[in-house]
Amino acid sequence: MRRGGKSIASRAMARSAPERPAPRLVIGIGNPGRGDDAVGPHLIERLAGRVGPEVELLTDFQLQVEYVLDLAGRQEVVIADAAAAGPAPFRFEPVAAAGDAAFTTHSLSPAALLAAYHRHYGAPPPPCHVLAIRGYDFELGRPLSAQAEANLEVALRFMFERWAGRRGRPSLSAPRPAGTSS
Repeated sequence: MRRGGKSIASRAMARSAPERPAPRLVIGIGNPGRGDDAVGPHLIERLAGRVGPEVELLTDFQLQVEYVLDLAGRQEVVIADAAAAGPAPFRFEPVAAAGDAAFTTHSLSPAALLAAYHRHYGAPPPPCHVLAIRGYDFELGRPLSAQAEANLEVALRFMFERWAGRRGRPSLSAPRPAGTSS
């Protein structure tokens, strides 16, 4: 299921002349029915209407090999997902292409997606970062926790500041929100 935009593959079937994709692609990964697992799709919802045509937004439950087609022609790709462990409010780091030892092709890690891109196109994938937003409650049927909501807001501000050129080292973890402890 793809929400938040049509994939390049589906758009390609609907037209004859290729169009240039937006330079930036943000993919929000997660299940809206599993509490904090929904931070990726929530990020996309909050970016929608606040970004220009230079940013394309997609959301899905998980990465699929078909996303290889969506990466083509991009200058930057950000994959936003929930993190069950790690630093709060989030971690933002580059991803390098690497194969997975997974037994299935129904979902991929960001590194495996980039490796599939390289295999398909015979060229390096576009620069890609993972935005791992710390979550706490992943129970089925739960809403976003207050902690994940706060982390999501910090991550959203980080993305806008980064795009505005105010962040010098985007691979570093973001600062902790005021009033939180380790």
